[in-house]
Amino acid sequence: MTVDPVTLEVVRNATAAVAEEMNATLVRTSYSPNIKDRKDCSCAVFDADGELVSQAENIPVHLGAMPFSVAAALDKFPPESLEPGDEILLNDPFHGGAHLPDLTLVNPAFVDGELIGFLANRAHHADIGGATAGSVAADSTEIYQEGLRLPPVKLSAGGTVNEAIVDLLLANVRTPAERRGDLRAQQAANRTGVDRLTELHDRYDDLSGILDEIQDYAERRMRAEIGELPDGEYSFADALDDDGQGTEDLPIDVTVSVDDDSIQVDFDGTAEQVRGAINAPFAVTASATYYAFRCVTDPEIPPNAGAYRPIEITAPEGTIVNAQPPAAVVGGNLEVSQRVTDALLGAIGTVAPERAAAAGQGTMNNLTFGGMDPRTESPYTFYETLGGGFGGRTGADGMDGVHVHMSNTLNTPAEVLESAYPLRVTDYSYRPDSGGAGEFRGGLGLRRDIEALAETTFSLLADRRTHRPYGLTGGEPGAPGADYLITDDETEPIPAKSTHRLQAGDVVSIRTPGGGGYGDPADRDPESIRRDLAAGKLSPDSARSAYDFDPSGT
Repeated sequence: MTVDPVTLEVVRNATAAVAEEMNATLVRTSYSPNIKDRKDCSCAVFDADGELVSQAENIPVHLGAMPFSVAAALDKFPPESLEPGDEILLNDPFHGGAHLPDLTLVNPAFVDGELIGFLANRAHHADIGGATAGSVAADSTEIYQEGLRLPPVKLSAGGTVNEAIVDLLLANVRTPAERRGDLRAQQAANRTGVDRLTELHDRYDDLSGILDEIQDYAERRMRAEIGELPDGEYSFADALDDDGQGTEDLPIDVTVSVDDDSIQVDFDGTAEQVRGAINAPFAVTASATYYAFRCVTDPEIPPNAGAYRPIEITAPEGTIVNAQPPAAVVGGNLEVSQRVTDALLGAIGTVAPERAAAAGQGTMNNLTFGGMDPRTESPYTFYETLGGGFGGRTGADGMDGVHVHMSNTLNTPAEVLESAYPLRVTDYSYRPDSGGAGEFRGGLGLRRDIEALAETTFSLLADRRTHRPYGLTGGEPGAPGADYLITDDETEPIPAKSTHRLQAGDVVSIRTPGGGGYGDPADRDPESIRRDLAAGKLSPDSARSAYDFDPSGT
């Protein structure tokens, strides 16, 4: 260690605070409920070489992939070509992005002409154009249908905004005022970060060296954690239900090779990229991989570039985990990332189940609504993801009705949804019996019914409707999700990847998956069973069948 421990900890926490303040600025100044209320955004600090130093603890699928965005920005605009006040904007999944609704903004920070680092944030915009309102189209078959695609471009040069780029962006979206507001919030967040990183530089003569040491420290700690895993190869296979275009049972095969203090992850055997929107660029797969190993190692390890150095990833090109243009990718960021996480945690669970959890709901349950709001006579777009069951794990039941793994957003409060859009929430509740049985049961899924109050387009992009979330160490799988359209008192199931035209009064009912159970159900504490029965989380019939428990207490 070349930096004294006190300085290391002070600066490490200071850079994390920079990222957290950036995120608070972004949330506070944004316009859309998706960012302001659901907090579908992330912020991070990078050193002068573009290496991740610190991040706010926000959306895992954003944060592990954001280094690829910074790398793409610097490939297009090398550091020697940058100046104070520059801002680089991008969303191209094949040049550092994840999917088109996620706009990433990168700002360099300078002190007396010296480049000292980069500040970056990523925010999910509720519309970025394309064929379907909300730009999360379940039926897209190529990226050109999914919205406006931006390779790295300078949004600002020397502090002057390129209004031509702003005009181009706003001309291609359904809600330009909201998009302008959210983009300005991203600019405000990064400028806050530039100010704070500059202040930090002024306090420490060798900030660059300290940032290097923070990464080296994270690498040492990660290698020590990996060294505690048994050497060997551990394989696991899981699958996505379908691509929405007729291709079903898409396998994600993974082999984790542990060798002393390093890990190799190989996705050989995974499905070839498909016609539907369930394809992920490599950045998304890498993000899910890094996240999974953060889950099974010490959570106090700083999440930066150093922590990821011991992990090598092989993902064959042309597969759903390393898709090539012009693949449709909007669902890769949302759904493939979840299944990659499930497969990796399953592999670790075969050798160190005490470090892993049973599978959570394994989907983000993506909903988009869009049309004309009769109250304002203007277009609207609404996007959200829905929580479900978390997997059971050593010593604890899975959490009920939460966003799981790669999502980590909040829900849209019913009050916000109903005031902002011509929509009404008519049911929002837990799904009894949806958590997999186990010594520690899986968490419950949710039911969320939303009524359209005006004609609107609705799109659903979800998974785990066929392949149930697995249990661990004898636990039972969680219940699959299910989706319905309710019209004139008729209820019909709808595909989990589909788009519909709704009339006023139509209701969509989304029932999200439960988490898998952990441990033998026969070992469950009877008091926990009684408590679930009393809370309505478990029905008497399920108590009898899953746990051989008599609800009468006799």
